[in-house]
Amino acid sequence: MYKIAAMGDKDSIYGFASLGINIFPVDNPAQGIKILRKLAEAEYAVIYITERLTSEMKDEIARYDSKPLPAIIPVPGIRDNTGIGLDNVSKFVEKAVGSDILS
Repeated sequence: MYKIAAMGDKDSIYGFASLGINIFPVDNPAQGIKILRKLAEAEYAVIYITERLTSEMKDEIARYDSKPLPAIIPVPGIRDNTGIGLDNVSKFVEKAVGSDILS
């Protein structure tokens, strides 16, 4: 069975635990890369990552763009948001549904 995870600073991802999502607090990009690789190998289907951490791990996250799983979804954090989550919503919907539903 597939699982769902959230990664980022503890204050930003703490609320995900109340939804039954496994949380993985990350203090720096190097730690984030290690955790992301472990989650991908452990069959996590969806991984939410705070926008700040996403911007710091672009190259690592790009490795998963052509793979069906995991779906890596940027979410706003408590601070240092970049807007990347909103910019990529269409891309993620297209990946999940198989077509661009907005055109």
